[in-house]
Amino acid sequence: MPLELYLDLHSQPCRSVFLFAKINTIPFEFKAVDLSACEQYGDEFGKVSIIRKVPVLKDGDFILTESIAILQYLAAKHHTPDHWYPAELQKCARVDEFLSWQHTNIRTHGSKVFWFRGVLPAVTGAPVPKEKMDAAVEDLNMSLKTFEDKFLQSRPFIIGDQISVADLVAIVEMMQLQTAVGTGLDVFQGRPVLSAWRDRVKKEIGVEVFDEAHKVIMNVDTLPQTFENKGLPEFLKLTIQKMFN
Repeated sequence: MPLELYLDLHSQPCRSVFLFAKINTIPFEFKAVDLSACEQYGDEFGKVSIIRKVPVLKDGDFILTESIAILQYLAAKHHTPDHWYPAELQKCARVDEFLSWQHTNIRTHGSKVFWFRGVLPAVTGAPVPKEKMDAAVEDLNMSLKTFEDKFLQSRPFIIGDQISVADLVAIVEMMQLQTAVGTGLDVFQGRPVLSAWRDRVKKEIGVEVFDEAHKVIMNVDTLPQTFENKGLPEFLKLTIQKMFN
């Protein structure tokens, strides 16, 4: 019986898990969880994970949450090529270093800009103040510069000549903004080093599977209208507002 992956490809961590499984031909059953319909708060999903976030991996009776843990589990169980999560101590440490850093930098700052520009006004009914928007974009730009100067430098990929899960996690975060028409932000514009890295990552992953993973997010400019049509529970609106105050 193939393992089950509970995913919504609007989510960056879900796309990293989806891509990793696809690239490495790991059999899995795609269990769709519609975050825009708040299915993660439903009774059925609650039986799978009390954390109520995606992605979730279910392998028989074993249930695992958190995308990084899932990527590491898949790499170990399915003996994927070493370059994805290297056995060599220092290369592995570089991957772990980036994965630890990105969660509170590129992911946090990129997600804030995405929500500020693309979703939050539709959810709350009010525009985000300019000073908050400008500060969020400035934080994101600082993270992108650190990514180039510290983690990428002049290397083809984060750990050197071969792609790793670090590149996979990084690219889905940046594509969240690049493909989101509603954000009005091109993170690759004026950044030739970052653009060349993106093209190498896409080629290594494979254009077809890369586009398959990002097909949903290509239409993310319709997401605010989706939230308006489906509505959000009041408690979730309040939670979102508190997150970005």
